[in-house]
Amino acid sequence: MFKPTVGPIVGHTTTDHARIFLRGDHGNNRVFAGIRHRRRGDTRWSKGHFVQLKAYRDMSDVIVLKDLEPDTTYEYQAGWLSPLSPTHTVETIQELPLQWPRHTYCLHTPTDKPDAPRAYIVGSCRYLRIAASTPLLPSLGDRTFAGINRIVEQADPPISAVLMTGDQVYLDDLNIIGPDRTYKRILFRYRTVFTQPHIRKLMSGTPTYMILDDHEIEDNWPARKTGHDDVLYANAMSAYGLYQASHGPAHELSSDGTLNKSLTRYWYTFAQGDIHWFVTDSRTQRNLSPDDRRILDADQEQSLLEWLVNSPARVKLVVTSVMFFPDSQRNDGDAWQAFPEQRLRLLETIRRHRIKNVVFISGDVHGSMTSRLRHTQDPDFEVNTVVASPFYNSKLLPFAKAADFIFHRPMARTDSGEYRYELTSEVVSQDNFARLQVTAQSLHVTFHDRDGEPLQTLDIALR
Repeated sequence: MFKPTVGPIVGHTTTDHARIFLRGDHGNNRVFAGIRHRRRGDTRWSKGHFVQLKAYRDMSDVIVLKDLEPDTTYEYQAGWLSPLSPTHTVETIQELPLQWPRHTYCLHTPTDKPDAPRAYIVGSCRYLRIAASTPLLPSLGDRTFAGINRIVEQADPPISAVLMTGDQVYLDDLNIIGPDRTYKRILFRYRTVFTQPHIRKLMSGTPTYMILDDHEIEDNWPARKTGHDDVLYANAMSAYGLYQASHGPAHELSSDGTLNKSLTRYWYTFAQGDIHWFVTDSRTQRNLSPDDRRILDADQEQSLLEWLVNSPARVKLVVTSVMFFPDSQRNDGDAWQAFPEQRLRLLETIRRHRIKNVVFISGDVHGSMTSRLRHTQDPDFEVNTVVASPFYNSKLLPFAKAADFIFHRPMARTDSGEYRYELTSEVVSQDNFARLQVTAQSLHVTFHDRDGEPLQTLDIALR
């Protein structure tokens, strides 16, 4: 068997199952990928779990490891093969005396204790310039993931998951020269980005959750969409479905433990103990009509409102790839600032239902910070935001700074009072990522530079 050409990527992982993405390559006849696993300390491997790889999925797929135990470390091996006989099936492959690739990966299932402390890595925007099918200085961006790996290796409590909140790839390459539009070139970019050594190591052992932003399609999508972009969108979303959505919770798990490959939406939820996540799709279902401007479609908004009201979670983390707040001095129509009615509906729901410990997690702006929103006539209301961006910036783009945002006037006014926000941290203007640690008393936020060194630390008190 051969090592995966992309992956393995550990995706959605619960106390009893894990989803693992891997890619092989074209072969003589049929091509199969497989994974076997065991609890750390055991000597016997499980029977191999195999899937037949198809060209229409770019020779990739997701294998589900079932019947796992909570708070347990598992070792696994992954590979692919193309047997000489064209008659082999997933069942007959299991009977062959296979030589598995020697490399052993590890993953850890989450604890089932609801109030256990948990930690996460959050970040966005990993730029990689590719010219003439050649990545230019890829180690510069991959250095950040080496820093994340250092944190993962030392973290206590352990890192439960990595949240990549948008712009994992830049298909448009900043709209400079020859943006990727064909399916072949888009797939090549995904393979290139996800096979850099340090990000590959990170994703092979730490559950990684992803959601797209504009550069997975085109800058500020869909504001600049033209009649020539339908094929671009189809190609971009097909590749996104394979490489980012395939191993996440947006795919339902069937009763027999297999993944339902159909995908009806890109937003999703997942829970770890008393911490619940709602990862929004704030990009593909926008309505830019002046009569009903929406950054989230109606069904997603309703689902989010119901989740906010009904989820029993102690801490509710809402991921939105573009900033929920603070507002920018330069309103380019791309963030929540340009959709004030829908944002206000969410805030009024949180306030009127007295929902505690809601934190919005964002990226996009190439600067990191925390800020707090309060209501002038409702002292019990408080919502916080954590912005973490970028993993790696283009040399052609500036970093955000505090002066870029509005803090001197209300964000919104209603009959019952004003929503006002304040900056609660310094603005980090360099390549970085955030570590979130949720304890009984607080959400502990540390921004780290690309080598993993702490830049600043602060606490968001939980109520």
